[in-house]
Formats: sequence, C-alpha cells, structure tokens
Amino acid sequence: MKSDLSTSLGLLVLRLGAGGFLLAAHGWGKLIGFSDLLGRFPDPIGLGPGVSLTLAVFAEALCSLLLVLGLGTRFAAVPPLITMLVAAFVVHGGDPWSKKELALLYAIPFLTLILTGGGRFALERFVRGKRA
Repeated sequence: MKSDLSTSLGLLVLRLGAGGFLLAAHGWGKLIGFSDLLGRFPDPIGLGPGVSLTLAVFAEALCSLLLVLGLGTRFAAVPPLITMLVAAFVVHGGDPWSKKELALLYAIPFLTLILTGGGRFALERFVRGKRA
C-alpha cells in the first residue's frame, strides 16, 4: 500500500513536471504564436510547415495539458514522445549531442508514462469511477 502511494506520487510529479514544463516552455508559445510561426516552422517529416506546426502544438500544448490533468495519460504521452524523438533524431539529427539532449530528456518521462499510466492521482481514475 505504501509502495502504491509512493509510486502514484512519483507519477504525479512526473506528469506535472514533464507535461507542465513542455506546455509552459514550448507548447504555449507555439499555440499563441501560431500565425507568426506558420511561415517559418521546420518541416522535418515532409508534411508541410503548417501540418508540422499543428502536430507540434497538439503534442506540446494539448497533450501536455492532458498529462498534467492525468486524462488519457498513456495515449496523451504518445504524441509528445514522437515529437521529442523527431526533434532529437530528425530536426537535430546532424547536430552535436547537446542539441539532442533536451528532447531526449523530455522523451524519457513520456515513455515512462506510456508504460505506467498516470497513477492513482490522475483525473482519469475519477472520471472512470475507479477507486484508489
């Protein structure tokens, strides 16, 4: 029981930290500056800058918010994980390690949340009516 509580508190911190930082440091700026970024956003996977920016905003703003709230945690962590892997290995593929490092550091908690779920303090547990 104590282990479950500790694990769930750890997952809460992980969700709040990774989701909150990605939202505040990257997603929010892209969301509010969408029209300004539209013409100059990178197109790392060949879908066009508009689609790439939309996918980045979806992952970094909406999915990050869902992670903070603990709603659909496993599914919500997939787009940010993909976005961070594309950033590390495509956008910064030819760059030195220091340019890849931040994206990979973000990728680790998102992969962890895919494997574990949001824990006992995720809102999805209350929405589904599950008891801790």
